[in-house]
Amino acid sequence: MTLTEMRRILAEGDIRLTKSLGQNFLHDQNQLRRMVALAELKAGDQVLEIGPGLGPLTEKLLETGAKVLAVEKDARLADWLRERLGGAARLALVADDGLEWLRRESRDLSSWKVVANLPYSVASPLLVELAGLPARPERMVVTLQLEVARRLMAGPGSRDYGILSLLIQLDYEADAWHKIPASCFFPAPKVDSACLRLRRRLKPLATEAERQIFVELVKRGFSQRRKMLFNLLRQKWPREKLETAFGGLGIAQNARAETLGLEQFLELGRALGQGRDT
Repeated sequence: MTLTEMRRILAEGDIRLTKSLGQNFLHDQNQLRRMVALAELKAGDQVLEIGPGLGPLTEKLLETGAKVLAVEKDARLADWLRERLGGAARLALVADDGLEWLRRESRDLSSWKVVANLPYSVASPLLVELAGLPARPERMVVTLQLEVARRLMAGPGSRDYGILSLLIQLDYEADAWHKIPASCFFPAPKVDSACLRLRRRLKPLATEAERQIFVELVKRGFSQRRKMLFNLLRQKWPREKLETAFGGLGIAQNARAETLGLEQFLELGRALGQGRDT
């Protein structure tokens, strides 16, 4: 689907895009092909696409022989997609809010791949929700704001490093990414974008119980990122327990959350989780 076709379809259908929904459609054919290539799809693979819009990526996914489940919030676009692609045997279309749908969905997605031009307005919470699923997808290839992509890949000491970095890196590793100019989208956003591939870690780094403490630590630690982590955690754990845990791991009591790496947060969580006070 070319940019000209996209403009024509929107005009003929009197469909006006909504900024609040983060609707910026990727139309560049080379970028679409590059996305699909990163997903390494084969016939029969199950793919979840959130925010298909007018379906340019959906068409490319179906060409691989994959089975596609597309979730579209905008009822006008969902109706248009049904009319255009509804006859495709390997396409299932759901008219729903992607984030709310995920929170209700109970299917096992562990063998699925997510390939999507994520709506800018909800890209971060969507990724956190996907990564937090008990049966999370094995791979995610997504386009999103360049700023968000940098946060996903950031490490300790970086200004981009924070809650999003750690919640995603707990389960996924970014192993490929490239920048996408704003001109490849319609309407063109005011910021550059990136395509990022996230692969699920082969071996989980934490049990579900450890995950809960990890998430709590990260959220508390970055709630006021200029404050010392030790003091922020005192709202939850006794001083004595914190002193033992920090001392045992060689973490200075004046350290800020942004200086600790993923493994340090995991180790701190394990130390604090022993005989945890509730």
